[in-house]
Amino acid sequence: MSRRISEVLGDSAREPLLPSRLEDSSLDSDAEGEVLFERKNTGDGEKRENKSSYEEAVEAAGFGSFHGFLLVVCGWANASDAVEILCVSFLLPTARCDLQLSSADMGLLTASIFLGMMVGGYMWGYLADQRGRKKVLVISLTVNGVFGALASLAPWFWLFLVLRFISGVGVGGSIPVIFSYFSEFQPRRRRGAMISALATFWMAGNILAAGLAWLVIPSTSSRFMLGSLDFQSWRLFVVLCSIPSLTSAFIFSLAMPESPKFLMEAGQEAAAMDVFQKMFDLNQRGSSKTFQITGLAMTSGSARDRAQVARGSESHQLTHLFKKSLEPIGQIFTKPLTTRSTVLMIIFFCISFGYYGLWMWFPELFKRTADGGSPCANTSHHSSPQSVENQSCYPVNTAVYMEGFITAASSLPGNVFTILLMDIVGGKILLSCSLLLSSISVFFIWVVKTKAQSLVMSCVFSAVSVISWNALDVVSTELYPTQLRSSALGFFTGVSRIAAIMGNLVFGQLVDSHCAVPVLLVSALLFTGGLTALRLPRTRQTELT
Repeated sequence: MSRRISEVLGDSAREPLLPSRLEDSSLDSDAEGEVLFERKNTGDGEKRENKSSYEEAVEAAGFGSFHGFLLVVCGWANASDAVEILCVSFLLPTARCDLQLSSADMGLLTASIFLGMMVGGYMWGYLADQRGRKKVLVISLTVNGVFGALASLAPWFWLFLVLRFISGVGVGGSIPVIFSYFSEFQPRRRRGAMISALATFWMAGNILAAGLAWLVIPSTSSRFMLGSLDFQSWRLFVVLCSIPSLTSAFIFSLAMPESPKFLMEAGQEAAAMDVFQKMFDLNQRGSSKTFQITGLAMTSGSARDRAQVARGSESHQLTHLFKKSLEPIGQIFTKPLTTRSTVLMIIFFCISFGYYGLWMWFPELFKRTADGGSPCANTSHHSSPQSVENQSCYPVNTAVYMEGFITAASSLPGNVFTILLMDIVGGKILLSCSLLLSSISVFFIWVVKTKAQSLVMSCVFSAVSVISWNALDVVSTELYPTQLRSSALGFFTGVSRIAAIMGNLVFGQLVDSHCAVPVLLVSALLFTGGLTALRLPRTRQTELT
């Protein structure tokens, strides 16, 4: 059994960046003199004479077709995560009567996937830092797709809840790891814009989910009996939403290389050189140029202490692995990372509580404005499952899905804005300003009195908040060294999922009786996050370590 554990985890386990390794490091600073991260020494000078650093190798590999293909593949994975997360919000108006859900039940349902993401986020992030990005992405995307599809067959609410939770465990792995993986192929001067471009695929997933919901859920022709299960159109929608994750896992397993930065940190020079060579060949296809890099400068600790899973009983081995997995948490809160980690934790909490707490409820709030008035006005008949027990799920009000589609599409300007300005203005300024503007837009969602006004302010929130997410993706990726990058993103993903769970539960409990409370709380938290972001160091065109 101990051999089986080693086979599953691989025999190339890399120890995380331990504090003892940081002591002999040189420092990277931003323009204001604040330490961004400590860079490990490269070892003997004479051995490095004819060898190139990671950044030099990435630059030499060029920029072109490979990066375009990488963007599409990683973008599709990012979009698949968006589809899997947001599909619940679109099925709520119909599934609530089929499964006889109260508003509190709907809060639990929307929170379940975030609970899974919280569990999976740090676990997968740690494994990605130890075993490699690609393997973790394939497994987590597969878990996401398989259990997401199985949820469509659940006849009871509790089973549907459990399967959505397990699907969330998969999503929790792919979201933080995909950004680490993608960033480690990018030349420094293009990194901010490319990560912003990757983040725009979340919008594509959002639009895809909204479009599928608009096309599939109102249809009655797709309804049929599967044994004793009434397979309604919203269940077909759940199946369709799992396809992007499964196709993404398949493409990664067949066509994508391991991160060259990870391979260098793992001491696998030949494998890293092979990846850089393939990047160069694709980018310079048709050119007579040759790749000029002949060797790579390994970092001092990267002739890789192979992690020895403790010898002894199986339980002892698992305990050892568990303790090792917790080490990066302490490291990201060790100087010089303490301040930025604390600030990022606050920002992730504020934006996740606000965005997911509100966004997951947009279709339901749109449904409640169907007869006119504020989204918080028409709530009296939504308080208990008994009120929907005898309701028919059909016909479905298609306006709900049309409005969801419009709101999703309205994030396009924000995505374009981010791509154009990220490497000019920097993530810190964009993050702070967009969070403050998001706070204002949420406040006016509460103030407005008509359906049209509510839709307009929701679109404004969508356009501005996406800038916050894109900027946060760039900033958090560039603030940590390779050995901690996925672990740090996984940890912050876990924090954001706690916030998302709390946001959805608060909305579920209060949306009927005190709707103003969660809406204004979202506004206040976004404002707090915007002010806190000013404490971050500047990361524009930062070199990855």
